[in-house]
Amino acid sequence: MADGTRFLIVGPSWVGDMVMAQSLFKTLQYLEPDAVIDVLAPGWSVPIIERMPEVHRGIALPAGHGEFALGKRRKLGHSLRGEQYDRALILPRSFKSALVPWFAKVPKRTGFRGEMRFGLLNDIRPLDKSVLDQTVKRFVALGLPEGELPQALPQPELIIDAANQQQLVDAHQLDLSRPVIAMMPGASYGPAKCWPLEYYSELASRLVAENYAVWVLGSAGDKPAGELIANGNSKVRNLCGETKLEDTVDLLALCGKAVTNDSGLMHVAAAAGVHVVAMYGSSTPAYTPALTSKKTIHYLELECSPCFKRECPLGHLNCLRDISVDTILRSVVA
Repeated sequence: MADGTRFLIVGPSWVGDMVMAQSLFKTLQYLEPDAVIDVLAPGWSVPIIERMPEVHRGIALPAGHGEFALGKRRKLGHSLRGEQYDRALILPRSFKSALVPWFAKVPKRTGFRGEMRFGLLNDIRPLDKSVLDQTVKRFVALGLPEGELPQALPQPELIIDAANQQQLVDAHQLDLSRPVIAMMPGASYGPAKCWPLEYYSELASRLVAENYAVWVLGSAGDKPAGELIANGNSKVRNLCGETKLEDTVDLLALCGKAVTNDSGLMHVAAAAGVHVVAMYGSSTPAYTPALTSKKTIHYLELECSPCFKRECPLGHLNCLRDISVDTILRSVVA
């Protein structure tokens, strides 16, 4: 291990992006099997990083989302000097994201041009969005020689903890006697990515009638949505806010399919190996596809799509409202 290149990767701040970043880690390991890959990332994502076998260590960034925290970044960078990293790959394009590798004196610091990072980076890559037209392509390209384009995009694959699975099943008294469908109604980006809750609720009711169990997964902020979806039905379990992110990985691996918005948990589900049934509204599967062959994508490609807005600028959300419950039900039970 000591003979391989030592990488410090500054990871992204969003759940889905962090999962997609595993394609980069897989690429680096393929190109150099002895490479040592450490990933600097928000504390919440370290348990997810630990489910990636290519990563040697996850390092929690001691700063909140959007926080500049110069002193904390300086202290962390100084503490990492002894690691003697050979290269740093900075996936975000912000100024602050390049500080820790600079303070750590990593000799080669690679990232895309953005926010006047001259000096902080010494291997600055131009970003041609028409060529690198997907987030995952941009991540993988940073691990390749400049000018070389990704020819393959390895699919993320998270480790499943069978012992934790059983603990979760026991603790939440989950019924595995019927096939389980996961539902993820949230999307932290905004409501323009969210299939209507009343549609999720109707779908859940109809799935229960078809002898399925339904688990609603998400953060504590999604709990009210989960209650609306369950609508008092005991066969629909609202687990929003009841599990940690790494627990969600293990629960998803027990499900037959996952019905989801274009969200971070969509990418987690894909990496957990479950068949993803995804609805795209303000975004597009061309830019942030679920990186799995086990997927059914619903995207209407309306004239106003994709707008990439947090809320529908036209007020009707037809890009999602016109995806019917019948359509999704057929995808789930197929």
